Amino acid sequence: MQIEADYLGISPMAVIIGMRNDLLPIGFAVHNEDKYSDSWSYQIIAERLIAYKYGKMSEVQVQNIEKSLNTIISQFEEMKKDLLFILSENVEPIKLA
Repeated sequence: MQIEADYLGISPMAVIIGMRNDLLPIGFAVHNEDKYSDSWSYQIIAERLIAYKYGKMSEVQVQNIEKSLNTIISQFEEMKKDLLFILSENVEPIKLA
């Protein structure tokens, strides 16, 4: 996070808060929350970082990119469900003696 912050001329905490609150469109902040841990992971996309710094990426472009990615992710989730269903049908039932 320090390199990105230095590149943009802001603090690392500003990068973190901006990404968590969808105010800094340079990548993705993912909240990982389960019953054992609560953490964040960040994926910076170099092209978006550069475009953001030089004002070459509008919010509309960012929204279109994110909409396309969400569509792709949704389609993969559906394929995953279908595959798991198909695989579960191929499992032989356990016979109890």
